[in-house]
Amino acid sequence: MKVRGHRECKACGSRWSYYETASVECPDCGSLRSVGVDDRTRHTNAPVEYDLTPVRGSIDEQPLEEIATDAAERSSEYVRRRGFVDGGSLLALDETFVAATELRHVASEIARTLQPTDAQELYFFTLLRGADEGERPDPREVPSELRPSYGLAMMAAVEAYQRDLRAHLDDEPDPEARSLSGRIRDHRKRIEALDGDVDPKDADRLVHAARDLGQYLAAGDESALVTADNWLNGVEQ
Repeated sequence: MKVRGHRECKACGSRWSYYETASVECPDCGSLRSVGVDDRTRHTNAPVEYDLTPVRGSIDEQPLEEIATDAAERSSEYVRRRGFVDGGSLLALDETFVAATELRHVASEIARTLQPTDAQELYFFTLLRGADEGERPDPREVPSELRPSYGLAMMAAVEAYQRDLRAHLDDEPDPEARSLSGRIRDHRKRIEALDGDVDPKDADRLVHAARDLGQYLAAGDESALVTADNWLNGVEQ
């Protein structure tokens, strides 16, 4: 959406940035009567904290199902509020968002599995340990039982990023980038049609392709466009 990012309170005259608060409420007096004082700019991101410390602190006290449910819910809330256009600038597809999306899917699968395998539990706890810092296990470590969850998680992260990337391309057209984005979309839909059950390395390649395409659009880095194409070629082989 497009918003007026700089607000002025009609009650007390204070000014603040909507981009920083995601609220039209005056931070000084609490009034909801404010006006935008600049042009409308595309903005989809919101300030949101992602902290899994309380979940990790409950590991010795709660059953696995409750731990996984809590992790999934916290990750879902973070992912729901995140966006990739901030005040008109395209952001990167960062590892914290990808890790949160993966944990949301993996934790949900763990929570509804009656008897998770040791491999599933180990992978879940490894992901839980560092997801809020953007750390996640190598795709080669994904247990076979979690391949569909992993694949769907990567596609969900790519789809979320592509929504804002396409909006950016509407504002600043680039035929070459749009064509490559279309190839990413086609692969994403194919993997989704397979319920995510593909080689995790292929799903991860699509994340890298989307990230590098964003780098090209955000910074004009021509080499990132070439790299994105190479990632896709690896999937297409």
